[in-house]
Amino acid sequence: MTSAVSAVPAAPSGQALAHFASAFAYETDCADVHGALAAGEQDFVLLDTRSPELYAQGHVPGALNLPHGKIVEIKLREYPMETLFVVYCAGPHCNGAHRGAERLARLGRPVKLMIGGITGWLAEGFILAKGSA
Repeated sequence: MTSAVSAVPAAPSGQALAHFASAFAYETDCADVHGALAAGEQDFVLLDTRSPELYAQGHVPGALNLPHGKIVEIKLREYPMETLFVVYCAGPHCNGAHRGAERLARLGRPVKLMIGGITGWLAEGFILAKGSA
């Protein structure tokens, strides 16, 4: 008997390695972002891509609010082209961070997605800042 899990065979190890290793070029996680912030090693700009109202209700400390629909070159002009942006939104059920990442990539900007978003941040036990930018 074959389960739904094994009905499609797993990829060969070499392909699996390439797939999973490449994810680190596109993603980071809440623990790594928190660790960098806590150590004063913030070598990236953290963007909350949600609405200003949701940002004010709670956001990752140190994050700037730039809703994904407002990510345009003029808003980024103060940052050198090589600046790494890390984007997040509400969590896995929200695609705002993906939309923001796509816009940044279209503008030629380095970008990573903080997987988990606010949901992941809270699940890790980290606190949120409140208030507007």
